[in-house]
Amino acid sequence: MELLLKNANIVTEKENYISDIYIADGIIKRIEKNIEISNVKTVDIGGKYLIPGGIDIHTHFNIDVGIAKSVDDFYTGTVAAACGGTTTIIDHMGFGPKGCSLHYQLEKYHEFAEKNAVIDYGFHGVIQHIDNNILNEIDSMIDDGIPSFKGYMTYDYKLSDREMLELSYKLSSSGGLLTVHPENNDIIGYLKDKFASEGKLSPKYHGQSRPSRCEGEAVNRMLDITSVTGCPLYIVHLSCEEGLSHIKEAKDKGQKIFAETCPQYLVLDESCYSLPESEGLKYICSPPIRDKHHQEKLWEGIREGYIQTVATDHCSFSFSEQKLMGKDDFRKCPNGLPGVETRIVLMFSEGVSKGRININKFVEVVSTNPAKLFGIYSQKGCIAVGSDADLVVIDPKLKKRITKGELHENTDYTPFEGIEIIGCPIMTISRGEIIVENNKFTGQKGRGRFLKRKPFSY
Repeated sequence: MELLLKNANIVTEKENYISDIYIADGIIKRIEKNIEISNVKTVDIGGKYLIPGGIDIHTHFNIDVGIAKSVDDFYTGTVAAACGGTTTIIDHMGFGPKGCSLHYQLEKYHEFAEKNAVIDYGFHGVIQHIDNNILNEIDSMIDDGIPSFKGYMTYDYKLSDREMLELSYKLSSSGGLLTVHPENNDIIGYLKDKFASEGKLSPKYHGQSRPSRCEGEAVNRMLDITSVTGCPLYIVHLSCEEGLSHIKEAKDKGQKIFAETCPQYLVLDESCYSLPESEGLKYICSPPIRDKHHQEKLWEGIREGYIQTVATDHCSFSFSEQKLMGKDDFRKCPNGLPGVETRIVLMFSEGVSKGRININKFVEVVSTNPAKLFGIYSQKGCIAVGSDADLVVIDPKLKKRITKGELHENTDYTPFEGIEIIGCPIMTISRGEIIVENNKFTGQKGRGRFLKRKPFSY
């Protein structure tokens, strides 16, 4: 398989330049001006942007949250990702039976993905409990290409501070990265019970039951715990100014702290929870969508380098059946939003086109930093000779509105319906194969490969 791309405006996290790219066997072989090779499929990019394929390091395909199972599996989810300009995903391996081993879930997720994923993929370990068996299993998980492990500070499988301490000690000595969902479980539990006793069960009380200080306190607590152990810490889906403030302080002191945010926290605000006709249920996720003033603080955090990645936390449920379970009680609505297909376009339009970030920072947070932090750089996340030919063409002038009718996510709504965008992906190339062109998927089911990721070394 050979492919020649002509007249590309190549963008990396550090530079922009016009060049041609020759690809063979899924690998970038040459990056030069005026490459001429006969009898090779040739595509003229026409000066449009060519970026490294997007890497979404926070998805939830095939997840069962107890009251509902997500509607996107590794086929529909990765097709949607590819159509949105993402060529690699790293999925959180959901929740297995109580007391199960880490490898139990790993085997399950290999089964879910192996014959379904259309782009390359990896997994994060999810820690449901801590005991000696789990701690002893971590080294072999890292050997199997799973160097990052997620702990929850809320939900049924929350870890105590002591368990987080034990886990972070183990990861700090094993080359692992601790990723954490930070919310104060006791505050949430108290407020949910209080609102229920007062009959306050509409969607807006979901957000009020999980205030920003609840997240900020948990971020600060994890920073204190990992400062004791020296373990690198990665905060998922940061949504608020309070959490960012603690991260800034710790990072400026030299602590190994990294943070991710998501498009929903950058472009939506809490007014969505007050929409009529139960529409607010569409936006129930945790942490919740915040007051508008948090948005610019998060954009500032991206610009200044305190937030290194933008992922999606894609966890899709249908509105008509699953989300509406919460129509009389927000607590019965499954948590999660679709978004794997709209990440790149929202970050380009809201970030680059509107002048909030430059295009190099855009590439850094949607592709390069995810690859570096999660052990797949320079195979992924860059445009260089020898790297996988995972590439995306963006037309910076193309205008449209986001609408569910044009998306491939397997749910019946998008939380970003009607948002006008400027600048869209028009071609996705995965390992040298054009798998999406003008929003049409042409790849094959099961063509994606598992990525055995390297231990943490950022």
